[in-house]
Amino acid sequence: MPPKGKRVTASEIGQYAFCARAWWFRTVEKLEPLNVEALDRGTAAHEQHGWQVVLARGLRKLAFVLLGLFALLIIAWSVTRLLV
Repeated sequence: MPPKGKRVTASEIGQYAFCARAWWFRTVEKLEPLNVEALDRGTAAHEQHGWQVVLARGLRKLAFVLLGLFALLIIAWSVTRLLV
């Protein structure tokens, strides 16, 4: 158990859910993992992926806006062709 009065963070809950033993070693026994470089690479890869997701969502929104504008242009062109 964590020391009395200590708050448990969301990341600690996630770590515990993923591997209770790793949580125990880090939180209670105060031991650090030996594969720090691999963990750092994993953290960097997840951060890069997160930014790629943000970019993809932004590009998707832009695509929908451009599609809407194109549809409005087609409608405007069609109306002007009917009036001529």
